[in-house]
Amino acid sequence: MPIETARLTLRAFSDEDLDALFEIQGNQEAMRHTHATSSREDCARWHRAYAALDSTHGFAPWTVVLRAEARVIGWGGLNVDPFAPGWGIEVTYYFHPMHWGQGYATELVLAALQQAFGTLGLAAVGAFVRPANLASVRVLEKCGFTLQSYEPRLERDRYEIQRSAWPGVV
Repeated sequence: MPIETARLTLRAFSDEDLDALFEIQGNQEAMRHTHATSSREDCARWHRAYAALDSTHGFAPWTVVLRAEARVIGWGGLNVDPFAPGWGIEVTYYFHPMHWGQGYATELVLAALQQAFGTLGLAAVGAFVRPANLASVRVLEKCGFTLQSYEPRLERDRYEIQRSAWPGVV
């Protein structure tokens, strides 16, 4: 069932999203801080693996649609990385560069935290970000995440928010 935020519709991934998502995820410069795909087929395999999390974990990242334009502008949400599941539950996202700096990532992360803490009752949510990705650092900090440590194997900082620290939980 889709989730509506102030400006976004967050819905389950479908194969119809592939062209729009590959336009973003296939852009090496736009994806310099995270996973870029080399082909539409790789993009499809990657997103299908994440979408399958819903049947095993009860949550999976969403396709992000800008409601005013009915346009796919990104992807993200709660997940357990299907390619490296040992890192636990985390929030992840990416957006089309045309939509950077407009608060959509914050809106998505807040919706993911509402799902995590309000709906699923999870204890904590993590996130990984390259230190040079200052925009994502700001998003995470604005949403209540705190820096935990640097993870050399991932070349990323690990952030976390505990359910007890999230102001959206009463």
